[in-house]
This record gives sequence, structure tokens and C-alpha cells, in this order.
Amino acid sequence: MSRRLRPALALLSLLLGLSGPAARAAEPVDLLLVLAADVSRSVDAQKFQLQREGYAAAIANPRVLDAIRAGRNGRIAVLFLEWSGFASQHVVIDWTPIDGPKAAQEFGTRLLESPRSFADRTSISGGVDFAVAQFARAPFTAERHTIDVSGDGTNNAGRAVNAARDEALALGITINGLVILSATPLPWNPEHTNPPGGLAKYYRDNVVGGPGAFVLEAKDFNSFGQAIIKKMIAEIADATPPRRR
Repeated sequence: MSRRLRPALALLSLLLGLSGPAARAAEPVDLLLVLAADVSRSVDAQKFQLQREGYAAAIANPRVLDAIRAGRNGRIAVLFLEWSGFASQHVVIDWTPIDGPKAAQEFGTRLLESPRSFADRTSISGGVDFAVAQFARAPFTAERHTIDVSGDGTNNAGRAVNAARDEALALGITINGLVILSATPLPWNPEHTNPPGGLAKYYRDNVVGGPGAFVLEAKDFNSFGQAIIKKMIAEIADATPPRRR
């Protein structure tokens, strides 16, 4: 090979390399969204399916997709994780861009086919801390970072949940909550799923925070699905420039 050609070929290789994963690492999206689902012991099989099926249906809902397409970039990136005890957190679906029905349906299918991760205690703080760490490794950039925490009980493992929340808020992350109501309190610990004032109040006081943060309640599959849709539309709309809303 000619010595004159070697520098040119090296430059060409470098440029080709930059068109691969390294270049994609900086691709912008309108929102980085972590869906953090509770799979602790108090979450029975029915509540587990409630979350999985609810999120899978919501991500592909036409109203949610319309909100995504209305954004400046026309897409968001979503990560789904499950959390339970202090050291029990697992990424079920890693960062995935959602820009239309095909991507949304594939995300939902993978979610429904994935096995349950844990059945341990309830460390909301551990789940929040783990969720925060995922933003640093996201292969996308966005001005807004949001964590959706769904759960059916109070924090009973790990550090104080409000400490984890405050550290997340200091990084500019918004945390929203979706509480799964329990009609019958746990016999061995009734205040875990039914604390004084209600679980929604507990989440408002200790879990959620950031600009426009909110808590929604779900009593059954229909209300859970509608709550997720409502929540995702609100979150995505906040990431949309005012001129496009």
C-alpha cells in the first residue's frame, strides 16, 4: 500500500467509525423517561400483570404516540426497570427510542414476554437511586429527565426515600408517581399498603417532586391503563416546545 494512501485511509476509517454507535450516542430526543415498577412481595400476580399490561398498552396508545410526534424531535427514549428490596433492581428493557407505532408495539411485546425480576421488600429509595444512575448511561440526550414510580406500598428497606428524592431533584430530574391502591390491607403490616392519609398522600409527601410533579391513583386495570396514558401525555407535553403544543 502506498504511504500516501495510508493517511487518507486512516481518516476514512475514522469518519466511518463516527457514523456508527459513537455518533448515535449524541442523538437528541424530547424526553428521557424511566418507568420504574414495584415488584415487591406485596405486589401479587394480579398487580404485576396490571403494571406490565398497562405500560405495554399505554406506550402504543394513539394519544401517547400523537404527543410524542408533536415534539421537536418527534421521539422519546424509554427505559423500563423493576425494583424491590435494597439491592434488588433490574433493567428489563434498556434505553429504547419510541417514535411511532412499530417501535411502541415492539417495546410492549418485549415487556409482556420478560419474566418477573424479584419479590423482595419495598425499597422505593433503592429504585429511585437505581433509576437516577440510568440517565448517565443513556445513549441519547434530552433537556428533560423523568422517573415514573409505580408502587403499592411505603418504603420499608434501604435509606429514607425523601433523601433519594431530594438528590434526584437536585440533578434536575422530575419524579412522578402512580400508586396502586389495595382494597384489603396486608394482614401482617396494614400500614404498608394503606398508610395514614392514604398511599397517594405518602407518595406526594415523600416520593414525587420537580416542576409539575404529580401522583395518580389506580384501583383496577382500566383505571391503571388510563392513569398511565394520562401521565405519559402530560410528561411528553411538558417536553414539547410551547409553539408546538
